[in-house]
Amino acid sequence: MVSCPHRIAVVSFLTRLVRPGPAVAGALAVCLLALTGCDDDGRADAGAPGVGDPYFPLAGNGGYDVSHYGLTLSYDPGTGRLTGRAVVTARATRDLAAFDLDLAGLDVRDVTVGGRRAGIRRSGQELTVRPAGAVGAGETFETVVRYSGRPRTLTDPDGSQEGWLPTADGALALGEPVGGMAWFPGDHHPSDKAAYDLTVTVPEGLTAVSNGQLTRATTSGGRTTFTWHTAEPMASYLATLAIGRYEVRRSTTGGGVPVYTAVDPEQADDSRAVLARLPEIMDWATYNFGPYPFSSTGAVVERPGDAEYALETQNRPVFPGAPDTGTLVHELAHQWFGDSVTPRTWRDMWLNEGFATYAEWLWDEDHGGDSAQETFDTLYDEGEDGDEHLWDFPPAKPPGAAHVSGRPVYARGAMVVHMIRRTVGDDAFYDLVQGWTAAHRHGTASTADFTAYVERHAPDEDWAPIWKTWLYGKAKPPRP
Repeated sequence: MVSCPHRIAVVSFLTRLVRPGPAVAGALAVCLLALTGCDDDGRADAGAPGVGDPYFPLAGNGGYDVSHYGLTLSYDPGTGRLTGRAVVTARATRDLAAFDLDLAGLDVRDVTVGGRRAGIRRSGQELTVRPAGAVGAGETFETVVRYSGRPRTLTDPDGSQEGWLPTADGALALGEPVGGMAWFPGDHHPSDKAAYDLTVTVPEGLTAVSNGQLTRATTSGGRTTFTWHTAEPMASYLATLAIGRYEVRRSTTGGGVPVYTAVDPEQADDSRAVLARLPEIMDWATYNFGPYPFSSTGAVVERPGDAEYALETQNRPVFPGAPDTGTLVHELAHQWFGDSVTPRTWRDMWLNEGFATYAEWLWDEDHGGDSAQETFDTLYDEGEDGDEHLWDFPPAKPPGAAHVSGRPVYARGAMVVHMIRRTVGDDAFYDLVQGWTAAHRHGTASTADFTAYVERHAPDEDWAPIWKTWLYGKAKPPRP
């Protein structure tokens, strides 16, 4: 095993030299591990406890890429206790003497790597794993974590709640931006996507709904086990688990994609008409944005109060109460923008929300409502519902973690998309959008990737003024 006698000395020196405030503590933690990692050959390192995200520096982990999560869970709503076994399959990107997994709360019983017992250490959201032998760069390795406890509800910098949300008849797991770590250990940053297999056992009479496709449901001894398979890569913030009593309906879109909806019985009547339009919306979105990137679609409708917001969880978005048509369009559009083409960092959030908001404008334009230009003009002249925060900051550079879901990210982001459409014209715009979703299908992308793509797609246009004033400008831009 790796021995690092100089680690304590280096950390001690640095912490005497400077006392980091909360804003830089996460970044310093990443630097400390980078400075102090070692092994007997001077090669193996400790994977960093974060990927250095500009807003969530401890989200994710360095040194490996996850390819698959195998989660076996059992939940009892009566006690609120979750028991889990997570099998994390990953490839080392460098020699690893130790590595981190993100896990907030819960008690870890034991961890094995490659079938051998591993040492562990807990510190905040970090579960540091030290295998019995170093993992070599390029090696695929399997980590098994057995854990249990009462999962936490996490509070985000903007005050919203995520993680594990108890409901009247079960629970709801929501993960944006880092809530997945409340119920399973992993690499919880959108830059690392993986396939999932999730097996959940709950009391008989309850249903467990997750991403992907339901492959099996069996009942024995008063408990029912549901198995869900997500073949396409998924960021952990898009993973969901909804446990409760639901009215389940199955259908298909016009393109043959299976539709699975689960609705709380109290919301069934109010949801029926809008959910009946889901296949129509999916076909419309496919026509405009390109081939649907996943193997199933649908929705989960909870009671109002079970969650504070709708979320584009992969395959089937979650709604707190019956959605209206615009909200359903928005969250389904995210399956292309956010779920398939996923932001590389949380600073790139406008690529999710700007396009999903613009999808609402396009839907209205195509279905007898205001044109996208009219919506743009209304926003520019008056703000949406008199929203004085529309011009607070540029969509591509929120001032901090509490602002990644702020109004400029959504509405000004959509205005950027509309400026691109105005510049190139409708035919070239839809070619550009479909090319973008195809080029980054099941991948991640940054704002710089997007602006470079647009410039390559329309090289004769001068894009600098749009990027400078609409995407990165702090003040309200001049009227176009």
